[in-house]
Amino acid sequence: MMLPIVYHPAYCADLPANHRFPMDKFRAVADLIRKENLLDEGSFFRPRPAPFEWVALAHDPVYVDQVFNADVPEKIVREIGFPMREDISLRARCATGGTVLTGYLALEHGIACNTAGGSHHARWRHGAGFCVFNDVAVAIRVMQADGAIRKALVIDLDVHQGDGTADIFQGDGDVFTFSMHSAKNYPVRKVPSHLDIGLPDLTGDEAYLKHLEQVLPELLGKENWNLVFYNAGVDPYVDDRLGRLALTREGLRRRDRTVIETVRNAGLPLAGVLGGGYSTDIEELADRHVTLHRTARAVAMDASSSVSAGERLSVRLKDRMVVSDDYLGN
Repeated sequence: MMLPIVYHPAYCADLPANHRFPMDKFRAVADLIRKENLLDEGSFFRPRPAPFEWVALAHDPVYVDQVFNADVPEKIVREIGFPMREDISLRARCATGGTVLTGYLALEHGIACNTAGGSHHARWRHGAGFCVFNDVAVAIRVMQADGAIRKALVIDLDVHQGDGTADIFQGDGDVFTFSMHSAKNYPVRKVPSHLDIGLPDLTGDEAYLKHLEQVLPELLGKENWNLVFYNAGVDPYVDDRLGRLALTREGLRRRDRTVIETVRNAGLPLAGVLGGGYSTDIEELADRHVTLHRTARAVAMDASSSVSAGERLSVRLKDRMVVSDDYLGN
């Protein structure tokens, strides 16, 4: 089984040299994936930038219009943490389109990964915390509107609580949000997910993995999920600038393997997104993020057949962009 990996050059926009967000990691992740020959057929799948109609399924249309026109109120700009220029807007649209494409590729192939995404602090009303659009929420809403899926499970293992995703799907019986994160980390005011596990500082590998292994079977058995989105943030790492959970590199690898194998063994398609990771050493950070793609490819290579959901859905790929007969257009 192949592992489709999604990338767009616009994932990497220009930021000031002293900016806290390590934007260059997206280019470095793509370079490392190429270097390690993790690409089937030697190429990435390239998404289209998400159009207004997609994004407005998960966000206030007034805010979406502000981002598309690079005219975001200063108060919101400060909360997001990015200068809201046209290239930043394009980056958000491409990353969001990338997660939509990743979701469809997961349905077709059983597993697929983006090289960006996981912007889980963006709420319905506006963005926050380096997150302009909530790409996973948009992808779920687009795929639901297209009739490709009905029920989705979000497994969010970024070190920060997925408050934006929780906000968008509050009261939604078809989408279940699970976040396991550092209890004392950003955001200060957390929006309750359907299930939250807030962990103490310095939790470490074994306690972390014990919690994960206990909860995963329960989550997967709650509903007949059509698709699982996995936020594989690497900021729980012991040396991450913003992480506090003290996971080792081996702990991150075991975490990813546990999630991906458990989901695939349950016969469910999985779409992986990058999530958070913060370091001044971009090469180290990229290497940490590519743990997701290495692990996903290893699991995909071990699989003998594609997930049944993929057999029920006809997805056409044209020019490396998702196309369907109805909602997604040309």
